[in-house]
Amino acid sequence: MDFFNYNRRPTVDVHVGDIIMGGNHPVVVQTMTSTNTRDTEASVAQCERIIASGADLIRLTTQGVREADNLGNIHRELREKGYTTPLSADIHFNPRAALVAATVAEKVRINPGNYVDKQKTFAELEYTDEEYAGEMEKIRTQFVPFLNVCKEHGTAIRIGVNHGSLSDRIMSRYGDTPEGMVESCMEYLRIAVEEGFNDIVISLKASNTLLMTKAVRLLVDHMDKEDIHFPLHLGVTEAGDGEDGRMKSAVGIGALLSDGLGDTIRVSLSEDPEAEVPVARKLVDYVTQRRGHVPVEGIHYPRFSPFSTERRETDAVWNIGGEHLPVVISNRSMIDDMTINPHFIPDYIYVGGGVPTNFPRGMKSIVDYSAWEERIDNFPLFTV
Repeated sequence: MDFFNYNRRPTVDVHVGDIIMGGNHPVVVQTMTSTNTRDTEASVAQCERIIASGADLIRLTTQGVREADNLGNIHRELREKGYTTPLSADIHFNPRAALVAATVAEKVRINPGNYVDKQKTFAELEYTDEEYAGEMEKIRTQFVPFLNVCKEHGTAIRIGVNHGSLSDRIMSRYGDTPEGMVESCMEYLRIAVEEGFNDIVISLKASNTLLMTKAVRLLVDHMDKEDIHFPLHLGVTEAGDGEDGRMKSAVGIGALLSDGLGDTIRVSLSEDPEAEVPVARKLVDYVTQRRGHVPVEGIHYPRFSPFSTERRETDAVWNIGGEHLPVVISNRSMIDDMTINPHFIPDYIYVGGGVPTNFPRGMKSIVDYSAWEERIDNFPLFTV
């Protein structure tokens, strides 16, 4: 990963219906229906609205065999109406439903936390190495037949790990950690690679954006070491709605996209799924437009690690840096309005070439050094 210059991470191409994920192909924007998948009419109608909003792929919850069967009806009706948007089935706890869904959908998402391992009981389990290997064989017994059905029907797979649904087995060995999320995923990836199955997309999601970004970066590091290069699906679970949900998604997804990671995204909002698509599209466009920018010669800080959350050591200047909390600076250099919202008061206001006459009393100003004047609460900005 280059933290100074935008470059997409190279991956294998994964075909999902008529679209291709990964490689040099555009980042795919997707969302998920909120209808009952057994309700064909409602699901088809919502899919039509989602397609009209600009989504490239639609995921539908498929918790049981009946839902998986009816997904075929939804798929058929959409195709009869002339829509070619790929559909993805979302599977939890039910390998039998996954086998059915793989015959009717272009993509199937399974969760390693509950695909084979028992439902979470939060019990602390002790495994010998032999017992742990036996659990891995159970995974292979269920997972390989699913891979074979997907091969037969040209169906792609997403290995989708959720921080909140790690199995008791993983929790007992790795704890509630990014490392546990990564290993939960890698167990399945290694089997897929051994079986020669490459139409795989991966996601590691959490509601905590710091944990989510750390887990994804750690996963990429593990995959690189094992020469595995599958595309990444990015998302933040339970992001919420309104401005808060959009900001939370932008922080988590945007940080990874800026690293060049991510080949498909879903912005998960507590709103109608059609509302998610424009937000995701705007986020993708904002980051990918940096492609081909003037190269930045960055300076690598020896102690920096993308997997660590330690704060970088700095010298304190006034109340900035050192042990002080981060400050908030409002940039008003391009506007005349100096009105301050009493609920969102910045620590400093950057005003560019000079302090205007309507500058609020009691606020600290930052001014370009060429226009700086020495006075209380007025600080120069030096450009190197």
